[in-house]
Amino acid sequence: MGKELHLKLTVRLYSDDNQRCFGPGIATLLERVREHRSLRAAALSMEMAYSKAWRIIRTAEEVFGCKLLDSTIGGQHGGGAMLTPEAERLLEAYRSYQADVEAYAQGKFDEAFGFCREPDRH
Repeated sequence: MGKELHLKLTVRLYSDDNQRCFGPGIATLLERVREHRSLRAAALSMEMAYSKAWRIIRTAEEVFGCKLLDSTIGGQHGGGAMLTPEAERLLEAYRSYQADVEAYAQGKFDEAFGFCREPDRH
């Protein structure tokens, strides 16, 4: 028997001008901002340049028409970032949609390629 097949599906959202604006990368970035309370720390945890992280956030903000981060600059206790309510809602909607699509796709994959798991018949 050959190697076992599995499905790997990626859900990405594009604007009407075909600009990628949301997907697994920014979802993870937002989750890391929530965890670290800092865009810089979130980017670092993903081995991503801080400038790229800002570019990704700004692109999504432009497409969705809302701020995704509430940021504070430096000061005595240092700066930081928090997700806005809009970012939380967007992230929740994306993760829910992604889970639904993956569950549906897995079922269709199993229907279509289940025969590959059957024992060899010689």
